[in-house]
Amino acid sequence: MEARGVIKTFTTPDGRALPVLDGVSLALREGEIVALLGKSGSGKSTFLRCIAGLIAPSAGTVTYRGSVLNGANPGVAMVFQSFALLPWLTVQQNVELAMEARGVPAEARHDKALHVIDLIGLDGFESAYPKELSGGMRQRVGFARALAVEPDALLMDEPFSALDVLTAANLRGELTRLWEDGEFPTKAVLIVTHNIEEAVQLADRILVLSSNPGRIRAELHVKLPRPRDRHEAGFEALVDTVYGILTGREEAAEQAVAAAASDAGAQGGALPTPSDLPLPEVSAGGLSGLLEILAARGGREGLAELADDLTFEVDDLLPLVDAAVMLGLARTEEAELELTDQGREFVTGDIDASKMLFGRLACQRAPLIKAIMNGLRATSDGTLREGFFLDLLRRGFSEDEARRQLDIAIDWGRYGELFEYDAESGQLVLGSDPAKVGV
Repeated sequence: MEARGVIKTFTTPDGRALPVLDGVSLALREGEIVALLGKSGSGKSTFLRCIAGLIAPSAGTVTYRGSVLNGANPGVAMVFQSFALLPWLTVQQNVELAMEARGVPAEARHDKALHVIDLIGLDGFESAYPKELSGGMRQRVGFARALAVEPDALLMDEPFSALDVLTAANLRGELTRLWEDGEFPTKAVLIVTHNIEEAVQLADRILVLSSNPGRIRAELHVKLPRPRDRHEAGFEALVDTVYGILTGREEAAEQAVAAAASDAGAQGGALPTPSDLPLPEVSAGGLSGLLEILAARGGREGLAELADDLTFEVDDLLPLVDAAVMLGLARTEEAELELTDQGREFVTGDIDASKMLFGRLACQRAPLIKAIMNGLRATSDGTLREGFFLDLLRRGFSEDEARRQLDIAIDWGRYGELFEYDAESGQLVLGSDPAKVGV
């Protein structure tokens, strides 16, 4: 099956276009496992649903065996993050469900269900209900249901993310063994994940997507033999490579840093807007914690090592990294994170000095913080309603994203003692002495 130039744009409640995918292409071939990897907002799950025929692209095409999809893809089955089992059906009935929908006779689907239940390690639990099973066993039912129809391609949307670490590792290992032994009743696999090590462990190819909207930033071929040992040099090198790709400076970020370095664009040129360079979804306290950990490790550490030691996923660590880089408190070089001079000043100073530095950098380098400060300073009493800023943010974000962006800005503004927020009145209030942070 193949996707060519897939573009997907949703419409917000106020009628604004929200681009999610921009020109994504992929050919899925027999005998390979492909991983779609990216941060939140990269459109991974949306693209998977386009491949499945559950949603139609706004532009571009998806074809199965040369025919353009105009509905559900007949050659695929899906495994979801949420298990998606019907609680009133037994394990066997849940497994038979997809076959029944395809018109498989009762006796044939009964025999096939028993076979895949045994294959996936659930023999003896045929009559159990989902509530009687652990999370790992429920997900095995999801795999059995998908494999029972022997699809050409198995599509998996973060199938291990709801499981504990040990259960997920065990299930990944078993599926890899079935694939290598030729017992996997499907010809290809496409998995969406935000777990870098998971992608390297499972995939023959890794497609790394950028965010907002999603585009393919890089394609990596994994030549490592299976089973793969995460402690081998080749494995670790590939993990580092992916981290390096994911932490590469986006064009908007480069423009923002350049503008801040030249007195916030005073020399000319357009400044990035809050939608060009949104605030990473992290708290000021969480960012401070990461910088302190980095300082304790000598001021420089590999991203893979940080994620492993902190048991962080990509979506846990990379927003913190993005925030540190945005504020100039750290820099990335390939797959390593290093404190800048300002970052060292931040972690070694007393609390007041650190807050003052944070506030100054936020005003210089974070477009939304700067916009809020400019707005508050333009009023006679230093106050503005939150609705004013939400209205502005909705021009570049969805309703939920606008709210999240403002909440992050309020957290950062409070931490840097730039402005306060009165939840009862919904007012943002300029700090008593913003001049002390140089803004």
